[in-house]
Amino acid sequence: MANLTTLAVSTRAKAGKGAARATRREGLVPAVIYGGKQEPSIIALDPRVIMKELHRGGWSSRVYNLAAEGAEPVAALIRDVQLHPVTDAPIHVDFQRVAAGTKVHVEVSIAFVGEEKSPGIKRGGVLNVVRHYIDVQADPANIPEHFTADLSGLDIHDNVRWTDLKGTEGVVLGSGQAADMVIASIAAPTIDAEMEAEAAAKAAAEAEAAAAKPGAKKK
Repeated sequence: MANLTTLAVSTRAKAGKGAARATRREGLVPAVIYGGKQEPSIIALDPRVIMKELHRGGWSSRVYNLAAEGAEPVAALIRDVQLHPVTDAPIHVDFQRVAAGTKVHVEVSIAFVGEEKSPGIKRGGVLNVVRHYIDVQADPANIPEHFTADLSGLDIHDNVRWTDLKGTEGVVLGSGQAADMVIASIAAPTIDAEMEAEAAAKAAAEAEAAAAKPGAKKK
């Protein structure tokens, strides 16, 4: 499968809160593998491995090879990571089994390129990102690492839409999303908008003051 990353895991014999607490006392993170028309598998893994993947980015669309000693490797996606409310350390992970030929829902990140060549940004425009991720259906064997949005030809007020992205071949948009949805746009410089607003307010004040002068003609 594409984007396959191997994670070393260990099996756990017991489920439940008590067993999970015992796993954490051993310095490991309890986890479960579900789906694939099989019984859930209870595992544990090093918290440093999970944190590395979270910081790496793109983990929500990456297929992992979960390798436990003495067991067949399992291809799976990370579906949820529970973090400690104070320390932000991972305390539980949910994995979903995947199989080639069976489409799954994933969130794929968007990489923005060509910002330094964008005419709009060169003129002081600001990149306004509407979506950092897109929900799609894809075969696990063909999940893209990311989609690419090319900004190099965009001027102020120009948009990037789903149909403009590269790397979308073989995936289907998730429900509730339209092909013409805006991914990002180049907004006018904020300072220009503020100056225009100030100029308009000044002109209105001057006109009001002039109209209030004695002898001013009423229209």
